[in-house]
Amino acid sequence: MLGPDTIALRSTQVRALEARAYETVPAGSLMQKVARAIAVTAIGQLHETRGVVPGSRVVLFVGTGDNGGDALFAGAYLAGRGARVDALLVGERVHEAGLQALRNAGGRAHRVNLDLGGARKLVDAADLIVDGIVGIGGQGALRRPASELAAMTHSTNAVVIAVDLPSGVDCDTAHVSDPEHTVVADVTVTSGCLKPGLILMPAAQFSGDIEVVGIGLDFDDAEDDDLLVRVDDRLASQLLARPHDLDHKFSRGVVGVASGSAVYPGAAVLSAGGARAGIAGFVRYAGRAADQVLVAWPDVVCTDSIAAAGHVQCWVVGPGLGTDHVARSEVAAALEFEGPVVLDADALTLLAGDPELIELCQNRQLPTIVTPHRAEFERLAGRALDQDPIEHLTAVSQQIGATILLKGATTLIVGARGVAYMVDSGPAELATAGSGDVLAGLMGALLAAREAQRGDHSAQELAAVAAYVHGVAGQLAVADGRTITSTDVLAQVPAAIAQIRRSGSGLAVPGTLS
Repeated sequence: MLGPDTIALRSTQVRALEARAYETVPAGSLMQKVARAIAVTAIGQLHETRGVVPGSRVVLFVGTGDNGGDALFAGAYLAGRGARVDALLVGERVHEAGLQALRNAGGRAHRVNLDLGGARKLVDAADLIVDGIVGIGGQGALRRPASELAAMTHSTNAVVIAVDLPSGVDCDTAHVSDPEHTVVADVTVTSGCLKPGLILMPAAQFSGDIEVVGIGLDFDDAEDDDLLVRVDDRLASQLLARPHDLDHKFSRGVVGVASGSAVYPGAAVLSAGGARAGIAGFVRYAGRAADQVLVAWPDVVCTDSIAAAGHVQCWVVGPGLGTDHVARSEVAAALEFEGPVVLDADALTLLAGDPELIELCQNRQLPTIVTPHRAEFERLAGRALDQDPIEHLTAVSQQIGATILLKGATTLIVGARGVAYMVDSGPAELATAGSGDVLAGLMGALLAAREAQRGDHSAQELAAVAAYVHGVAGQLAVADGRTITSTDVLAQVPAAIAQIRRSGSGLAVPGTLS
């Protein structure tokens, strides 16, 4: 089920797979395929903005590598359709075959030096810009005059299409060295597969819509440690199985939630609610907000501690729990539990400052998932998040013995080794109080269901799918531009699961959000 639009590879891995693909096709054919895809996208954009291609003004930013060649060949296709195409050549070298194709089609080329007056006039008059300055090998900030061309995309009225990824973005880490001199794209047309620099923050802000051009890469040859998988409906639907006719509430999974306190009883209500909305069949609550939980959810069975809770197949611990000795004892009890554990919020604060709890976490033989936001992660790690977040998360995962789900505009789910997952289904409005409590409970439900059904999918995959469902619930909640709270997100979780099941199975989904 994994394909070019869900797999993101680093530059070295892309080059290795491309080299194998080049061995089986005529020289230059893959570049032509990518160039045609760029041109088709450009034509669609021009029809949308101008209604016609002939007479449109197209400007190409052309670097010295293959990205420049892609842009030149795409420009030749557009010139052949009647567009006026001007290529701004950056650097001493140029893809000669692409340049010749452009000239043969009636396009023009201009060397760009530090005097950018002529270039600025062309950009100001452009209807569409194609950025082919640098590709997946680009690192660090762009240099003049390329940096000045990139800066022009911040204020242009033209549609900007980036080739492979916006120039100025680091392909592997998504780091942006100089945001003011990085291309801002409306659309990125990328070849072969996704790249981390397209879908991870902060670089994702520069990518616009992403179109992947399949060029026949064999992903079976890619090493797991180099894979970043973007979760979508197809992947998520596989892990959201409906119950069987012979199932009962226990066979569907029992999830335990240890959360809330006298100060934060709402966290107990939200996390238990997230657990109820998932695909498990039974929810047990352990904590100091049982009265409030029972008023909200009379089907939840309540006790005062993990030790007294009875049969549970996954524990969710931490939302609103507090950091006193009672809370610490519950975190310790969870880490001694012989089943999956999700640690969130206050549990992470306790874990970060307690070597004994860290040791319990390290010694666990069953899955532990921690769900920090950035500040919580940095407390766990003892330092700021690196510019290469996946490498940093992997190292900390190995250090503490837990899978890390780093919440943010793009959520990363990383273990000690192997495939990493990324989720970007959630709108910005999910940054609201209590939203993470809902996610923690939902995640516990998926893990409990896996334990009950003895499923083959990893806890890391299930954590990623929980984050994806949570994001889709957020999309549904903000439909029509509504403002939302965490209770709105919780209310949409069942609808999100239903939508993903239908979409992932290929059935039509009425009212699906694009």
